[in-house]
Amino acid sequence: MKRRRSNIEVIADILRLGQMGKTKIMYNANMSYSQLQKYLDFLTERGFMEQVNSETSIATYRTTTDGRNLLKVIEIALAMLYQGDIYGAPNSMPLDSG
Repeated sequence: MKRRRSNIEVIADILRLGQMGKTKIMYNANMSYSQLQKYLDFLTERGFMEQVNSETSIATYRTTTDGRNLLKVIEIALAMLYQGDIYGAPNSMPLDSG
């Protein structure tokens, strides 16, 4: 059974897309419009994505340099956390032995 993506994985999926309109981001990142809007607001407020003027009236978003840097950090962290797991996530979280 496939697991749900974490917020960090969703953010990485959006940042990987580079530049496109909301509808294309929504379909490529596999999320609803309301979910997408929350993530776009979050990412643009922090400077990881920016809205760009396009020749059409379609809102277009682009990953910024800070967004690309964040994506690199996320990919490193995910690789370290999920290394060796065939499903892409840890089978169990370590328990506190204290």
